[in-house]
Amino acid sequence: MASKKGIIITAIILGAITGASFLFWVIPQESPSTIVVTDYQNYLDGVKKIHQILQESIETEFQNLIEGKTSPEEYIAISEVTSSQVTAQISEFVTTKPPEEWQDSYISYMEALKKFNAYIVETKVAANMLKVGNIDTEIIKKIELLKTESQELANKSNELRP
Repeated sequence: MASKKGIIITAIILGAITGASFLFWVIPQESPSTIVVTDYQNYLDGVKKIHQILQESIETEFQNLIEGKTSPEEYIAISEVTSSQVTAQISEFVTTKPPEEWQDSYISYMEALKKFNAYIVETKVAANMLKVGNIDTEIIKKIELLKTESQELANKSNELRP
C-alpha cells in the first residue's frame, strides 16, 4: 500500500512541476517568448535543484521497477512525465540568453539535461523489456553510462561558472 501512496505522491509532484513548466506554452504569445534572467547564478542553481529532484525521483522509481514494486506501465507513465519536465527545462535554456561569461556553463548544463533525458528514455526501454521478460544487460550498461555522462556534464558546468 505504501508503494501506491508513494507513486501517487510522486505523480502529483511531477504533475505540478510539469504544469508550472508548461504554463507559458499554454498561454498564447504574440511574440516569441524569451525568459529574462538577471541573476544567472541563481537561475542555474534553481535548474540544478529541479534536475536533482527529478533525478532522485526517477532513480527511486526505476529501482522500484527493478525490485517489482512498480509495474512497467506505472514506471513508463512516471518517466514520460519526468521526460517532459526535462524537455521543458531544456526549452527554457534555449530561450534564456546568458551573457558570454555564463554561456559555457549554461551549454554544459543543457547538455547534462539532454543526457539525463536520454537516460530516462533508456529506462523506459528497460521497462518495456520487463513487460515481455528480462532486461538486457547491455541496456543497463547504457543506462549507467548516460547517468555518468549527465553527472560529468553537470560537474563541468560547475567548473565553467564565472
